[in-house]
Amino acid sequence: MATPSALLVLLLAAAQQAPSASPAPQQPTPDASAAASAPAPVPFQPKVDDPMLTPVPAAPEQVKTWDDALTRVRQRSTDLRNAEAGVSRAQGRWRQSLGLLLPNARATAGVGVDVLHPDVPSAAGGGFVGGSNTGTGVAGPSAPLGTVSASLTQSIIDVGAWRGLSSAKASESASVASLQDVQRRLTQGLAQVLVATVAAERAAEVNRVGLRQALERQAITQRSFELGAGTQLDVVRVSQDVAVARQALVAGDEQLRRTRESLGLSLGEDHGVGVNPEFNLGGLVEQTRQDCAPLQDLANRPDLVAQRANVDAARESRRQASAGYLPTLGLSSTLVGFTTDPGFGRFGTWNVSAVLSMPLWEGGQREGLVRERAGIEEQAAQSLEANRRNVGVEVSRARRGVEVAEALLKTAAESVELADRTDRLTRRAFEVGRGGSLELVQSGAALRQAQLALVLREFELVQARLDAFLTEARCDW
Repeated sequence: MATPSALLVLLLAAAQQAPSASPAPQQPTPDASAAASAPAPVPFQPKVDDPMLTPVPAAPEQVKTWDDALTRVRQRSTDLRNAEAGVSRAQGRWRQSLGLLLPNARATAGVGVDVLHPDVPSAAGGGFVGGSNTGTGVAGPSAPLGTVSASLTQSIIDVGAWRGLSSAKASESASVASLQDVQRRLTQGLAQVLVATVAAERAAEVNRVGLRQALERQAITQRSFELGAGTQLDVVRVSQDVAVARQALVAGDEQLRRTRESLGLSLGEDHGVGVNPEFNLGGLVEQTRQDCAPLQDLANRPDLVAQRANVDAARESRRQASAGYLPTLGLSSTLVGFTTDPGFGRFGTWNVSAVLSMPLWEGGQREGLVRERAGIEEQAAQSLEANRRNVGVEVSRARRGVEVAEALLKTAAESVELADRTDRLTRRAFEVGRGGSLELVQSGAALRQAQLALVLREFELVQARLDAFLTEARCDW
């Protein structure tokens, strides 16, 4: 008989040599099989329907092309008509100044009757004409008496008149340059309001997308609350976000209406005008190059040219006032004729005279005029310097603005991408119960702001390129 120790050894050896028993396979239950073959549950799809999601009605009138808009500005712009009238006014002033240096001829005629002495010849305007035809055989003045006279005057030496002509010529040059500057500014203003209108249209669309997304979040939150996975605080937070989205939509729609009205005013209309969706906004810079040419020298910009011409006109006007102290020399000739009896008439006198005029004392009026025009000259000079500085800063900002707009557009695009990813992940986490309503609201608001900022940056880049070109261009229509 084996001892207990030997028996224990035999049992351990048998246990090591025996194969390991595998568990019997379990048959699946009918419920488990049905659960495995069932399709995955469809996620909740919120449906929103809100009256504010309806887009703003299209404007009754729309701009289709840049040429169409510019043609309407040329035809109906009050600023352009005002500038053209300024040119006509300056030309009229120059012609008046020239008339003082050219011959001046005048003819007058009249008939005079002496009511108390009808037989006595009396000239028109009063006075008697002597002479008689009784027994002399020579025709004398008739009664009633008809007279005719012709006079001719010519300025020979008049320094003040020449200075006045120079001042008028400079004013005419200034008005022409001002007209060119108005044309440039109208072109720039039209381009700006077109870009602003298209940007407002796009911003209104983005605001509606943002409201729709906010309403969808509200529906998801309400559904979660009804199923017991959310709280009343979650519903209130999301509803507050919807209210903020509505405010942005209302403000954006009003901005759209205002930009349409501004476009209408630029086109000479008293109602809002929209932009056709097919309008080529991207090629606006190339289109403006057809009507405007870049300047080789910034000093030739029309507003600076006009300011310099104004300084020249003020200087010549001051010299004209100073020339009033100098004497003037002129030539005068007068021919007088009258009716006779018997006969038709004859010329009585024809004189030619030289006239020297010497100013002596005018009570200080000339001195005051000189001082006044000296002040006008100084004001014109200071305006020129201020405008020159402003133009320098304007051009520097315009050149720098393109680079800044490109950098801002790049960062805005990156922000939209990140905000969209954050919003999608936040909504997914909230739907499975791993996120809160606060994160959902914050991600939605950040996405709306990023999308709106991207739209604005895109149009700011177009506007920056337009400004960079038109600030150093001259437009001749």
